[in-house]
Amino acid sequence: MSVTVAAIQMNSLDNLQANLQQAERLLAQAAQANAKLAVLPENFAVFAAGVQQQTAQQIGIIQAWLAQQAQQHQLWLVGGSVPCAYRPDGQLTTKNKVRAACFVYNPQGELVGRYDKIHLFDAAIADQQGQYQESATFEAGDEIVVIRTPFANIGLSICYDLRFPALFQALREQEADIIVVPAAFTALTGEAHWQVLLRARAIENQCMIIGAGQTGWHSQQRQTWGHSQIIDAWGKVLALQAQGEAVVLADYDSQQMTKIRQQMTILRHRRL
Repeated sequence: MSVTVAAIQMNSLDNLQANLQQAERLLAQAAQANAKLAVLPENFAVFAAGVQQQTAQQIGIIQAWLAQQAQQHQLWLVGGSVPCAYRPDGQLTTKNKVRAACFVYNPQGELVGRYDKIHLFDAAIADQQGQYQESATFEAGDEIVVIRTPFANIGLSICYDLRFPALFQALREQEADIIVVPAAFTALTGEAHWQVLLRARAIENQCMIIGAGQTGWHSQQRQTWGHSQIIDAWGKVLALQAQGEAVVLADYDSQQMTKIRQQMTILRHRRL
């Protein structure tokens, strides 16, 4: 089975309605290209420093919008990430913290899964912002999530997760065929590591990887790398958009992926 999949590249700012309008326009383009799966980037709804709690208060609006878009365009829709003040079991998060949650909807507009970012980005980077400390405002998730669809099993990750191959190996062991990476990689780290990590995760797990990124300047301090791309199970870059808002499209070919896995049975050969 071959289906068209899409990575949505955005330049989200501190304006919920404007960001949703941007995403709506891009999702419509993906649907017009017959995409069956679309992946929004990290922080697609609002991208600004210090607004996590305020954005979390709009979670009902954002979820309703995601459901409506999935149903309207008949998409399996991966909702990038949004700040959420409650855990998957409904309990509130640690005081003054939120979770980076990725909500997934089916073409009927039904919520079919949620992944909370496990690895939090605490790092010193030689850019305009300098210091990043997600753990100050975010609570880490602890569950690995694979979504079953009629055409593929979709493993979920978010941005900094990309640097931790054990997560991707676990997703593969849970029968993931496609692994999505909604992201907001910094321009500096993105140029150095984004594509090489995406290709490595595709090659070592024999999965399609969909990297959907933020792009450009979001404030005077924050610039993201863009370069959203779709990579097949052999590590070949099928489609890439360097900068600017965009819909990146490619075909997922399950027969080709099965052939790659049969010719080199990496999962069976693993010893550690």
